[in-house]
Amino acid sequence: MTPASASPSWGSHSTPPLASVTAPPSHQCPQDSPGLRIGPLIPEQDYERLEDCDPEGSQDSPIHGEEQQPLLHIPEGLRGSWHHIQNLDSFFTKISFVLGLQGGERPLMPQACSLTLGHIYSYHQRNGFACILLEDVFQLGIRSSPLLVFLLVLAAGFWLVQLLRSLCNLFSYWDIQVFYREALHIAPEELNSVPWAEVQSRLLALQRSGGLCVQPRPLTELDVHHRILRYTNYQVALANKGLLPARCPLPWGGSATFLSRGLALNVDLLLFRGPFSLFRGGWELPHAYKRSDQRGALAARWGRTVLLLAALNLALSPLVLAWQVLHAFYSHVELLRREPGALGARRWSRLARLQLRHFNELPHELRARLARAYRPATSFLRTAAPPAPLRALLARQLVFFAGALFAALLVLTVYDEDVLAVEHVLTAMTALGVTATVARSFIPEEQCQGRAPQLLLQTALAHMHYLPEEPCPSGRDRAYRQMAQLLQYRAVSLLEELLSPLLTPLFLLFWFRPRALEIIDFFHHFTVDVAGVGDICSFALMDVKRHGHPQWLSAGQTEASLSQRAEDGKTELSLMRFSLAHPLWQPPGHSSKFLGHLRGRVQQDAAAWGATSARSPPTPGVLSNCTSPLVSPKSGLPFCPHPPTPPQTLPL
Repeated sequence: MTPASASPSWGSHSTPPLASVTAPPSHQCPQDSPGLRIGPLIPEQDYERLEDCDPEGSQDSPIHGEEQQPLLHIPEGLRGSWHHIQNLDSFFTKISFVLGLQGGERPLMPQACSLTLGHIYSYHQRNGFACILLEDVFQLGIRSSPLLVFLLVLAAGFWLVQLLRSLCNLFSYWDIQVFYREALHIAPEELNSVPWAEVQSRLLALQRSGGLCVQPRPLTELDVHHRILRYTNYQVALANKGLLPARCPLPWGGSATFLSRGLALNVDLLLFRGPFSLFRGGWELPHAYKRSDQRGALAARWGRTVLLLAALNLALSPLVLAWQVLHAFYSHVELLRREPGALGARRWSRLARLQLRHFNELPHELRARLARAYRPATSFLRTAAPPAPLRALLARQLVFFAGALFAALLVLTVYDEDVLAVEHVLTAMTALGVTATVARSFIPEEQCQGRAPQLLLQTALAHMHYLPEEPCPSGRDRAYRQMAQLLQYRAVSLLEELLSPLLTPLFLLFWFRPRALEIIDFFHHFTVDVAGVGDICSFALMDVKRHGHPQWLSAGQTEASLSQRAEDGKTELSLMRFSLAHPLWQPPGHSSKFLGHLRGRVQQDAAAWGATSARSPPTPGVLSNCTSPLVSPKSGLPFCPHPPTPPQTLPL
C-alpha cells in the first residue's frame, strides 16, 4: 500500500523572502561573535507562517479563523480504534523507534527483563559470596559509615530508576506492537523486514481515513518527519551554524569540542523540554520569541535561566558524579569482562551523530548509514595514523613482558589452586591482561599497511557525506584529526562522561550564556509555522531558495544570504537523501528544479563515465572524484560529500 501523491507542506509565504530584508553588515549587533557563521542579525524580519500546501499558491489553505487555533485532539475512550491521538509527535516517535529496532535487535524487552527480581536472585545464587559480603557490610559497617549508607541508597535509587524506566519502555513497546498489528496490519515477526517507507505509507493512509486525528489537510511524508524530529532538526541546524557543540580554545592552538550526555540534557532542558525553556515541551514557540522588539529582554531572561541551571549543576555535581561513576561501573564491567580491549575500540561520538546527520533523518537511518561508514573510517585512521616507531616498539615490549608474567601466573594457578589465595595475585593477573590489551592497540596492524588512505577516506565519505573542516597545516593531518574526533575511543568517551558533572557548569556559563542573544535570534529567524504541524525549524523544509548554497548547483535558484545558507551543503544533501528515501514525496518548486538540474548533471557525468569506464574501471563503492559521485539506480541522484561544482579534490 502506498500513499497517494500529496502536495507539499509549504507554499506561498506571508512575508518577503529572508534575503530581501537582510540588513547590511554595518547593522550587525555588537554582541555577535565574529567567529559564528550565522552572519548579520535581521531585526526587521517577521516570523513566518506557512499556510498554503501548494508552493505555487493553491486555494486549499486552512479557512479563515483556523489560522491561530491549535489542533485539538480529543480522545474518545476507544483505545483499540486509535482515533484522535492527543500527542502525534510522541506517537510517531514511538512508531519509528520500534521499527528502528531491526535485525532481530529488541533491547526494550531484554532491558526490562534483565532488571527483574528473578534475574537479581539468580545472579546472587551464582555468586553466593556476594550475598554473604553484603550481609557482613550491613552488620559491621552500615551503622558507623554514613558514606556507605549514601552509596547504598544511591545504588538502590539507580537500580530503581532503571527498573521503572525499563517497565515504562516495555508497556510502550507493547502498546505500539498492538497498533502495528491491529491498525497497520503488520505482524510482530514482520517488523524485522518491513521498511519504514511501507509503515509510513500505511500510517498516512490510516490518517487520511480519519483514523488518527483531525487535521486541516492530509499529512505528508515530510510532516511525519517534522513531528518526529521537531527538536532534533533544531539541534542539527544549531550545529550547522556553529552554536553547538560547546568549544574550548586550547593553549597550543585549535579548539576542543565537548558534548557529553549531561551537557546535551541541559541544552534540551534550556531550549525544548524544560519548564523555562523556549518550547516548554510543546509544538509552538511562544509569540514573544516571534517578535524582534523583545529580543534583548528575552536574551537577558534566558541568560539568567542558564546561570541558575549552571549553579544547580554545580551544587549537584558531587551527587551527579557519584551517579556517573555508578552508571559507568554498571555499564562497562560486564563488557570489560567479555572484551578486555573494548575501551580501545572506536565508536561514533555524540558530536559525529550531530554533525553528520541530515535534516529529517530518523535515528535508525542515521545508525545504518554510519554503520556502513564505520569499517572504512576505522581503516583510514589506522592507515593514516602518523608514524610512531618508538611508540610501537615500546608497545611490543610491554605486550611481551605483560604476557609473559600473565602466562607464568596462569601456569602456577593451574599447578596449584592455592596460588589464587595469595594476596593481590588475582588483581595482578587482571592488571597484566588489561595492560597487554591496551598496549596491543598501539601496535600498527599489518593488514592495514600498504592501503591507500585516500581511497579509504573517499569510501567512508560516500556514506558519511560530511567531513567538517578545521584549519590544520597539513591536509592529511587535518583529515585524520577530523575523523579521529568523529570516531572516538570508548575510553575517551567514558572519560568525558565522568568529567561531565564538573565541566557542564563551566560550558553553560562561558559558552551558552554569552551567546544568549544569538540563540534567541536563531529561533526567531529560523522558525516557521506549518499548518497542521506547528512551529518547526525552517532548515527542515529543505528549501534551496531559502537556505541553499550557490556552490551546490543552487546558483540562480537560491535567494539565501550568507547568514541564511546552510553550511557544508546540508540543505542540498538532505533534500537529495529525503527524495531518494521517499520517491512519492513532491518537493516545492525551487527544490524540484534543483533535483531536476541535478539529475541532468548526473546523466551527463554517467555518459562521460561510460565512455571511459572500459579504460579505467572504478573501484566499487569509491568516489573517484566529485564529478562522478555515487548514483542511486532508481532516481539518478548522487551522494557526494563535496560540492559538484566546482570540482574539488580531497585534502590529502
